[in-house]
Amino acid sequence: MELPLLELEKQIIYPNLPLVVVIPPGKNSDMINDILKSKEKLLVAALKKLNSDNPSEPEYYNFGVAAVVTKLMNFPDESYRIIIQGKQRVKIIKINDSTKYKKAKVIPVQEINTEGPDVEALYRSLQNAFIELISETPAIPQELKLVIKEISKPSNLADFISMHLNMPISERQNILEMLDVRQRLKYILEKVINELDVAKMATKIRRDVESKAEDSRREYYLREQLKAIKKELGEGDELSKEIEELEQKAKSVKLSEEARKACEKEIDRLKMMTPASAEYTVARTYLDWILELPWETYTEDKTNIRNAKKILDNDHYNLTDIKERILELIAVKTLKPDVKSPIICFVGPPGVGKTSLGQSIARALGRKFVRFSLGGIRDEAEIRGHRRTYVGALPGRIIQGIRRAESSNPLFMLDEIDKLGTDFRGDPASALLEVLDPEQNVNFRDHYLDLSFDLSNVLFIMTANTTSTIPPALLDRMEILELPGYTTTEKIEIAKRHLAPRQLHENGLDKHAVSFNISAFETIIDQYTHEAGVRNLERKIAQVCRKIAKRIATRKPSRSKSLEVDGKLVNKELGPSRQVHEKKMSEPTVGVATGMAWTPQGGEILLVEVLQHPGKGELILTGQLGEVMKESAMAAMAILKANKKIQSESENPFEHTDYHIHVPAGAIPKDGPSAGITLLTALYSKIIDKPVRDDLAMTGEITLTGRVLPVGGIENKILAAKRAGIRNIILPKDNQADIKHISRQKKQDLKFYYVDHVHRVLKLAIA
Repeated sequence: MELPLLELEKQIIYPNLPLVVVIPPGKNSDMINDILKSKEKLLVAALKKLNSDNPSEPEYYNFGVAAVVTKLMNFPDESYRIIIQGKQRVKIIKINDSTKYKKAKVIPVQEINTEGPDVEALYRSLQNAFIELISETPAIPQELKLVIKEISKPSNLADFISMHLNMPISERQNILEMLDVRQRLKYILEKVINELDVAKMATKIRRDVESKAEDSRREYYLREQLKAIKKELGEGDELSKEIEELEQKAKSVKLSEEARKACEKEIDRLKMMTPASAEYTVARTYLDWILELPWETYTEDKTNIRNAKKILDNDHYNLTDIKERILELIAVKTLKPDVKSPIICFVGPPGVGKTSLGQSIARALGRKFVRFSLGGIRDEAEIRGHRRTYVGALPGRIIQGIRRAESSNPLFMLDEIDKLGTDFRGDPASALLEVLDPEQNVNFRDHYLDLSFDLSNVLFIMTANTTSTIPPALLDRMEILELPGYTTTEKIEIAKRHLAPRQLHENGLDKHAVSFNISAFETIIDQYTHEAGVRNLERKIAQVCRKIAKRIATRKPSRSKSLEVDGKLVNKELGPSRQVHEKKMSEPTVGVATGMAWTPQGGEILLVEVLQHPGKGELILTGQLGEVMKESAMAAMAILKANKKIQSESENPFEHTDYHIHVPAGAIPKDGPSAGITLLTALYSKIIDKPVRDDLAMTGEITLTGRVLPVGGIENKILAAKRAGIRNIILPKDNQADIKHISRQKKQDLKFYYVDHVHRVLKLAIA
């Protein structure tokens, strides 16, 4: 066959391999364009040398490669590059230059000895040898290891490797003309082994040179010379004095054995450095951290239970169960001082006093208090620190807190543990497992220090708004103590004992000249705040105090009179109430039932409204209801559809009627199974056209068989109902045990109905 001829001067192409060829401006352009149009093959042959008799007539090698053009790229200088893919070895019979571009008559040639045990052995040896050469030669891309492993044909492997060996063009052409695959493999294997020997020798020489350049004796000799020069110049005294001070401090400070050895080693390194080097600053900072940590320094625990109880009572009103648990902890410490401290987690809405309770516990125990907020922390290094190799590296927040406390047994409060994050920098929650677990934190290793530090004597207290977002492994190690929120009576007492006196003092008001009465607190709580805690209550008291301070500061000097702040004055100073929250229904209403819900901010009541209108029997749900709540609504509808009594009393109440369920506050997402009986009651009321009691709230999950299952957050829910003026509450029978653990004051004036089936719910709820 006759193929267009593309001559190469310093390149060789092999079958099954690509090659990029640079074509000068105007040269071979007609041929390339014709090939691209016809998509035919071309002959790629290497130019051997010029003929001495006729210099313009080139001489070619006898073998070339039939190839195809796969891509053409034009450049601004009118040159272009083509990517060609080799297809088959061919033998050149005759060159024809009578056409507009040269063509060559060729015949395909076949390879011999392509298979056999000896060929397979040579193939594997060549593959392994070249992979080893890649490892020893940085100039060869390491990715070729993967490519080599994918080449299964011995002849292709030989061609591929020859493309990446440093050989003259004549040797490459020689390999192209080797049709005996066995011979070709053996030839290239010898080349690879020679290259490998050279590469290994080069590596050995390089390592020897580097080793000599970094010889520690030479460095020590130079350092000693530098010391002598500095001494002559009078510059060494200050450095010597600084190192001497570090040595004295290392001897006087209580250190663990491991820390002492690390300190001595670092001081020895410091002696050999110049203060101008960056490494000197890193080593000095590291030494400062070691020497300033309280390795063996402890505060003595106060084990006087009566004194501790007095401190807790003075700082916090009520919270009987929490205080009892802390007193139990102190009692155990009294009997067994070396007992491992529990990991306590306070869970409750914002503003109920979780953080301040930790401060009170620290005072009661006589320990230093350290607080660290975990909210938004996503980097594991925040807990365990950075390696010293990083610029600006520091220990983690745990070691930093221990240093600030100057004690190895402080009370460490980790705030907002439910708001931990995680990303590509690591998982802080997993790092906290080692910090908190008493079985592991005896030998806690911060990445910066890389020394064991005993955290087993630290009392860790966590705070969270909810346990649902705390990682299970972390939650399993903690003892949960719930702070559900306060009643109005409790808020008044807290305001009278703590909030009002503090705000009077902070706003420069004399507590004898200005006082708050009960009606002032009741007005603020009922009209200006709606919360489980007391944070907004304190803000409003502060706002009233600022208004009074302004009035006192701007009036003319006169005889001061005592001022009593009451409800009327609060309304005058704070203006109209902007607080909008759910109140109980003013009268029994058809299709409206009152439920109770739990949120991270405390309990809430919610009104479930049902409307019916002509349709196709569909159930419409609005109010940003979650999947679980939607399923509860569908379960409630299924129970009512299966009720034979409803079917007999009303003609086709579902077939041609749509039921629309809406839960107000539509901008707030709502979810959970506890609204099951509320949804059922509202639907049933609308279907039979009878009102639901307005003085009743309920919570409970339902099943398709009509059973009522227990739910969580009972204490927060009943407090929300009580704030809304509701006194009758329906609860699942299995939640009866939860009510027993709630204080008598919070249950005062409330009547509870315990149910285990929806029939009992409907009997109680329908007016």
